[in-house]
Amino acid sequence: MVLMVKAAFTNRSGLADGVAEATAVNAVVDSSALPAGTSQRHVICLGAGAEMQCGVGHFTQKLSDALDALDPGMRIDVSFTRARGTLGEFWRALRGARTVTCNFPIVSWKRVVLRPLAALALARLRGRRVVVIQHEWDSLHWARRLTYIPALLLANRIVVFSLLVKRQLAADPVVGWLAGRCVLAPLPPNIVTPPHIADSPLRQRMIAAKRDGQLIVGHFGSIYPGKQPEAVLAIGAALKTRGAKPLLVYIGSFIRGTDRIEEMFHAKAEALGIASDVVVSGFIESDAEMFGLFEQVDAFCYQLDEGLTARRASIIAAAQSGRPIVVTAPEDVHEFDHHPRFREMIDRGTITLVARDADADGYARAILESVRTAPSDAAIDAQAWWDDTARAIYAEV
Repeated sequence: MVLMVKAAFTNRSGLADGVAEATAVNAVVDSSALPAGTSQRHVICLGAGAEMQCGVGHFTQKLSDALDALDPGMRIDVSFTRARGTLGEFWRALRGARTVTCNFPIVSWKRVVLRPLAALALARLRGRRVVVIQHEWDSLHWARRLTYIPALLLANRIVVFSLLVKRQLAADPVVGWLAGRCVLAPLPPNIVTPPHIADSPLRQRMIAAKRDGQLIVGHFGSIYPGKQPEAVLAIGAALKTRGAKPLLVYIGSFIRGTDRIEEMFHAKAEALGIASDVVVSGFIESDAEMFGLFEQVDAFCYQLDEGLTARRASIIAAAQSGRPIVVTAPEDVHEFDHHPRFREMIDRGTITLVARDADADGYARAILESVRTAPSDAAIDAQAWWDDTARAIYAEV
C-alpha cells in the first residue's frame, strides 16, 4: 500500500508522460542490461489465462494478440490465477518490459485481486509505465470500484471506451482528479461472425415462430439491471397491442446477484400477459450457435437509461448479424467522436436511435419501422476494428 501511495503522488506531481515520469519512481531499465534482442518496447499484458470467462477477460486475450500482431514479439503475457502466477515471476518479467497493461473488471480476479494490484505497484517501483484499461465505472458494484481505485492511482494512463465512463470517473469524489489521465479508444467486437452457423432447438423454435407470423425481437448479452431488460417486456406488450405477434428472445443468461432480477423479470412478464412470448436462452456454448440465433432475429431492442454508449460490446456483436437495432439515443452527441466505425452504423441505419423520453409504444413503432426499412448489409470488418483499437492502445504503451 505504501508503494501504491508513493506512485499515486508521483503521478499527481504532473509526471504523466514519457521517460521523465518513469525515472521519478525508479530508473528506466538500462537497455544494455537486457538480454540480446530484448526491446524496451515490450509490454506485459496482465490477465487470468484460461480462467478469464467474461467479456473483459476475452478482450484481454484478444488485445494481447492484436498488440503482438502490430509489433511482433512485443507482448509478454503474465497470468494471475488462484493456482499460478507469482509476484516473483512478475518481477523477473519486468526486467524485459517497459510497460504493464491491465484490464478491469476481470471477473475471475475477484479471488486474487491483491496480486494484480501488487504487481502494478512493483511495476511503478521499477520505473515501468502502467496503462490501466477501465471498461466500466458507475455500473460496477461499489465494492468492486473500491478494489480498482489503487490501480487507477498507480496508472500513468487510463484507457476508457466511452465518453460516459470518463465523465463518471471525473464525477467520482475519490478519483475524479484522475480523469486527466484518461484517453478514449474505440471498442472492437469481442465476438466475431463465425464462418458457419450452428442449429439449435431454440433456433428451430424461432424459425417455427416466424412461419406462424411472429415478430422476433432479440436482446443479446448478459441480463442484469444496467441493461433494463424488463423494459423490453413492456415494449413487447406495446407491440402486441399494435397487433404484432412478438416473440422476445433474450440471447444470454441472468447475472446472479442479490437483486432478484430473474424473479422480478418473470413476474413482470406474467403481469404484462406476455410470459408465453418470452424466451431466455441461457448460456450459449459457441459463437456458431449464437449467430445461428442472431440470423432469425427480426430486430434487436435495448432501452437504456444512460442511452447508447461506445462501450456496448453486445450491440457491436449483434450489429454483425445485419439485423436492425433499436436503442435509446446517447446522452452526449459527442459519444462516438472517437469511434467513427460505430458512428457509421448509426449513419447507415443499422442502428436506430430512439428519443430518450420515448415510451414503450415509441420503441414499438421504431421496431416496426426498422424491420421495414433498415439495410441488411452488416459490413463490419472485425479485423479493421481491432486494428483501430490496437493502434490506439499501442500509442499509450
